[in-house]
Amino acid sequence: MIIPWQNIQPETLENIIEQYVLREGTDYGENEISLKDKVSQVKNQLKSGEAIIIFSELHQEINIKPKSELNYAEDNESY
Repeated sequence: MIIPWQNIQPETLENIIEQYVLREGTDYGENEISLKDKVSQVKNQLKSGEAIIIFSELHQEINIKPKSELNYAEDNESY
């Protein structure tokens, strides 16, 4: 189920994004990016529609995915 980021309380949204960033552990190369900057980047992706928040009823967890991943999954009916 897609959860619109606008429907989430600001503090809760910040926590969701922060947990996502910490869980992803993405390597940003030689230049380290602060947690604050990473959270800001993800928030901007949500606002622009590049990323979406998904709640899995099966796993009882919330996650952030690139919107392109959702479109691909819908096309292949595997989501």
